[in-house]
Amino acid sequence: MQTIRHDRTDGVLVVTLDRPDQLNAFTVTMADELEETFVRAAADDSVRAVVVTGAGRAFCAGMDLSAEGNVFGLDESKRPTLTDLADLSDPELARIRDTGGRVTLAVHDCTKPVIAAINGAAVGIGATMTLAMDARLMSSRARFGLVFGRLGIVPEAASSWFLPRIVGLPRALDLVYRADILDAAATAEAGLANAVHEPDALLDEALRLADAWTRDRSPVATALTRQLMRRGSALAHPRDAHRLDSLAMFYTSIGDGAEGVAAFREKRAPEFRGKASDLPAFHAEWLDEQR
Repeated sequence: MQTIRHDRTDGVLVVTLDRPDQLNAFTVTMADELEETFVRAAADDSVRAVVVTGAGRAFCAGMDLSAEGNVFGLDESKRPTLTDLADLSDPELARIRDTGGRVTLAVHDCTKPVIAAINGAAVGIGATMTLAMDARLMSSRARFGLVFGRLGIVPEAASSWFLPRIVGLPRALDLVYRADILDAAATAEAGLANAVHEPDALLDEALRLADAWTRDRSPVATALTRQLMRRGSALAHPRDAHRLDSLAMFYTSIGDGAEGVAAFREKRAPEFRGKASDLPAFHAEWLDEQR
């Protein structure tokens, strides 16, 4: 890894954006490394949660605007259409697709809870990448800016999908139209930060939250719960959610759920043996339906 760092803390993968001299500015290489990180984390049964933070005084100051050519890594010789983007797995689309969106889709598809520990400025993609995560904890010194309007571009990283689901459409529109940089208190007031902590306590609080969510929990049930909650609200009718809930309930009840019930009856701690890398077959079938 050239732009990020991995550390393990008792089953929690801490991913640090590691370009401190450039305020962890985002590059195509960072996009590649983050996308790979979340794909690997989903398949790694030794990882139960992921925490993302920044090295130095910033979280991520946005796209590195000092890069030569198109700073967003896009091929300006192309004139892509919606049809061209029908199959996002096509490697030929690498210089057409939004790099931030590749990261947030990998976060969205991850089977492990993901927590942002925003230690400093989070601007542009530094802000939108966190919208795909399950919680945003902020340092009291941090800033959060959806500043795209100031640059004559649009919000990216699939934030048109994530942002309204977090704060509601009217507030989402206000945030992107104004393009202000918010302090930590204003970010929390807008519904974008779950909590604000003193700088020295931020990472410990993120690890504590990861433990509260995943320690002594079934990895299979946690993975399915994450996907059901994140995708269910976008389904057309609650009966569609019922189909998925039914299958998830069925297979967890005959797997780790049987151990959970037995442990409850016997007044002991459960010993869950399921693996998030080995989800019931309906999960893959469901994802295929959405493609």
